[in-house]
Amino acid sequence: MSQSLVASRYAKALFELAQEKNVVAETVADLRQARIVFTESKDLFSLLENPKFTSEKKYELISSIFAGAQPIIVDAFKVLLDKKRINETVSVIDSFIQIANDESGVADATVLSTEALTEDELNRISTTFAKKVGKNSLNITNEIDPSIMGGIKLIIGNQIYDNTIVSKLNGLRRALLG
Repeated sequence: MSQSLVASRYAKALFELAQEKNVVAETVADLRQARIVFTESKDLFSLLENPKFTSEKKYELISSIFAGAQPIIVDAFKVLLDKKRINETVSVIDSFIQIANDESGVADATVLSTEALTEDELNRISTTFAKKVGKNSLNITNEIDPSIMGGIKLIIGNQIYDNTIVSKLNGLRRALLG
């Protein structure tokens, strides 16, 4: 079984449980925070995979770190521990979020700009580009990147919409040289 197949199976089971308990949106929000914890704290995986710690100690660690999260998330992490799949956690989270997004007609997107965009600007981008990718709306993360000089670069999955000054200058350079 490949890692992505394993992750998608666990994510699907967790999604079905979240639907059953009517906590999909809350679970997505909590999983986004859990993803940050797991990706920024590489030592966490080392602790959770360390054979010197008992399962009970690992459960206590998970329960204390994710005390404010949905109980089904804590239980899912414990199952991943039991099944020796804790290293799949980030993949499970990503798969869950993708399933939830697909179910609700939402896509995650990143907008690169030289300065923070207003809520109104982000809403207009969401409305305009969601239709282009066949979704109801976009869940946009705005990242600041001064190297683009101006304009915006929108990344939705593997699609990139680049309307930056750097991109236009590069296109002009290619036209003049070629």
